[in-house]
Amino acid sequence: MAQENNKQQKAVQEIDENQLRKVRREKLAELQANGKNPFEIMKFDVTHHSQEIKDNFEELEGKTVTLAGRMMSKRVMGKASFCNIQDLQGNIQSYVARDAIGEESYKDFKKMDIGDIVGITGEVFKTKTGEISIHAASVTLLSKSLQILPEKFHGLTNTDLRYRQRYVDLIMNPEVKDTFIKRSRIIAAIRKYLAGEGFMEVETPMLVANAGGAAARPFETHFNALDEDLKLRISLELYLKRLIVGGLERVYEIGRVFRNEGLDTRHNPEFTLMELYQAYTDYNGMMDLTENLYRFVAQEVLGTTKIVYKGIEMDLGKPFERITMVDAVKKYAGVDFNEIHTLEEARAAAKEHHIEYEERHLKGDILNLFFEEFVEDHLVQPTFLMDHPVEISPLTKKKPENPEYVERFEFFMNGWEMANAYSELNDPIDQRERFKAQEALLAQGDEEANTTDEDFLNALEIGMPPTGGIGFGIDRMCMLLTGAEAIRDVLLFPTMKPIDK
Repeated sequence: MAQENNKQQKAVQEIDENQLRKVRREKLAELQANGKNPFEIMKFDVTHHSQEIKDNFEELEGKTVTLAGRMMSKRVMGKASFCNIQDLQGNIQSYVARDAIGEESYKDFKKMDIGDIVGITGEVFKTKTGEISIHAASVTLLSKSLQILPEKFHGLTNTDLRYRQRYVDLIMNPEVKDTFIKRSRIIAAIRKYLAGEGFMEVETPMLVANAGGAAARPFETHFNALDEDLKLRISLELYLKRLIVGGLERVYEIGRVFRNEGLDTRHNPEFTLMELYQAYTDYNGMMDLTENLYRFVAQEVLGTTKIVYKGIEMDLGKPFERITMVDAVKKYAGVDFNEIHTLEEARAAAKEHHIEYEERHLKGDILNLFFEEFVEDHLVQPTFLMDHPVEISPLTKKKPENPEYVERFEFFMNGWEMANAYSELNDPIDQRERFKAQEALLAQGDEEANTTDEDFLNALEIGMPPTGGIGFGIDRMCMLLTGAEAIRDVLLFPTMKPIDK
């Protein structure tokens, strides 16, 4: 019975909204017939925004300002009315009186709808209740809204609809706009820091013949002009390393990468990655850079190095913990891989601890499975997880004193991987052997394995200096610094399932 009532209420609501939309179109037709078509207005000169007026009231009181924005509420009271205008910075009240703007203009104003975009010119004043407002001398309809905004007090709360209609989400939910303004500031702060460290920003191809540099399944497409199959990049790595070979000693790129994988709260098939490479340093240099970068960005954007996410405080001001993968597994799983010397011993330990592995997995793969099962969630405070097994690191230099492991770290916060860094492999002979091992995995059905990139190998044969490199997940960084619960909350237009599926 309740379900039937809900259906009936929804049907009535749709009829009402259809009628309201019809009325708005009729109003537009009347405006056009009277030579007042708002869509013919080319420009409107804005002098101030809402918050700017409020912040500088003492200086602006009694002075004339012009602002523009979306009408979010309106109260008509005979010869005088109030409306609320929302712009980039927030919202501000305007007092609109017939005697001030003229009788014809006042009639036009009374016919305006919630959602219309208007321009207002008038004097800054404060009402008897103390609210900073604009006493309108003129009101101009700049764009007619033909749709109905969500009901004011409930806003746009349907999560799926919010992501599909982000433009409405931004209008109705001020905190959403704040998140994306903050995201822009985060990326600007990253660029500011790296510029100060002498890094050069570059751009590399998105359409590639060989999608290497990460373990991920690529999207594939076809280039008709050359009758060539191409892939969307999964990483920025291999082209940026070519630039290090070419003598550009400090380079970085912030750009979209594409991975043909599932959707969840931390994964979207297209996301923003930053990779940087610095000649003549190693993964220790990358750790120092990461600490300093994160502290700088947090201070610049939040004004503090302490982040609180879902009630958990993470302190970027303290030295970040550094722990090897072997020591972390020993600490949290009680298994010491220094005492495990063979694949059979590793498999036995896995079975004992109910870790599922595949036939193709080697000792290093099983160590990584232990890490994912027992350790990852514990790395809440800023932590560098170091010295990964060579089996899972095909582009990384081996540790000279222990070649089963490589000079690699992953940076963790809140149990999330935030960055991945190497002392980059610059030995072309070793790199070719690593590619061969990846090709073997590909032949065994591993769709995320790398394929041999001959041009990259040629670049290494030309000679690449010792280099440190790192990849940062920009979206996860934005999640932590804005308090967003899901990656979709920091992507303006996240990937969505089709409505009809």
